[in-house]
Amino acid sequence: MGGLRPWARYGLLIVAHLLALGLGAAVLQALEGPPARRLQAQLRAELATFQAEYGACLPTGALEELLGTALAAQAHGISSLGNVSKAGNWDLPSALLFTASILTTTGYGHMAPLSAGGKAFCVVYAALGLPASLALVATLRHCLLPLLSCPVAWVAVRWQLTPARAALLQALGLGLLVAGIFVLLPALLLWGLQGDDSLLEAIYFCFGSLSTIGLGDLLPGRGRDLNPVLYHLGQIALLGYLLLGLLAVLLAVETFSELPQVRALVKFFGSSGPLTAEDQGGILGQDELALSTLPPSTAAPEQAPAC
Repeated sequence: MGGLRPWARYGLLIVAHLLALGLGAAVLQALEGPPARRLQAQLRAELATFQAEYGACLPTGALEELLGTALAAQAHGISSLGNVSKAGNWDLPSALLFTASILTTTGYGHMAPLSAGGKAFCVVYAALGLPASLALVATLRHCLLPLLSCPVAWVAVRWQLTPARAALLQALGLGLLVAGIFVLLPALLLWGLQGDDSLLEAIYFCFGSLSTIGLGDLLPGRGRDLNPVLYHLGQIALLGYLLLGLLAVLLAVETFSELPQVRALVKFFGSSGPLTAEDQGGILGQDELALSTLPPSTAAPEQAPAC
């Protein structure tokens, strides 16, 4: 495949991406289609039962109008279930979480502006805030990656690893660390606190948040009759989790993207030239953390030649 022209490689990449999209759609259709149809049938049966019992007491179309109003409010994060007077949608903790979901591009969709002024402000706020967030992440990445590379470089010298193996060790170690601290541990905590949610749902929420997918179908404390103080503390904790977790994920992704194997794959689709020294060295060489920068082991003194 090394003799393929660049346009053929790009075409191969696009075809592979389209095949992946089709495969994902087919799998989700097979998995989610039957439960969705069962839920739809259950909803229709309950509506029919309700209309049969109370239809004579309701004007024609009153139930559909009420449900439409409730669903429209739900789309903006306003629920008509439970005691809605305990926690408002636009108090300070909720607004902070919403702005964090904008700046991190998570976009849970659990609440949305209702006014024209709020929508216009979101456009301007995102247009200015997203570049500032990217600049902040780039600065933190520049400061943190060398610190994270130092232990791996020490281990590499200790075990006499090549720079490529040291880069792979760093990527695997950082990936496992991020998965454990920012996915598994929060998922276990949510699983213990939520009670009726499974561990898989908790992992699904954590991964969806840190990957900025943010589907919004599962949020901690949503739809529960919680004390307002606990609810607000949970939102502030989620805000901190988003900011720290996304930074950790970006560091891990950056580390994996600088692996020689990944750079070789990108090089294959980019051009047909040979790998450069930077491509072969990986992130340790790029950040000037190659093994040669560490104090060398003490070499045996050379003996003077005999006279």
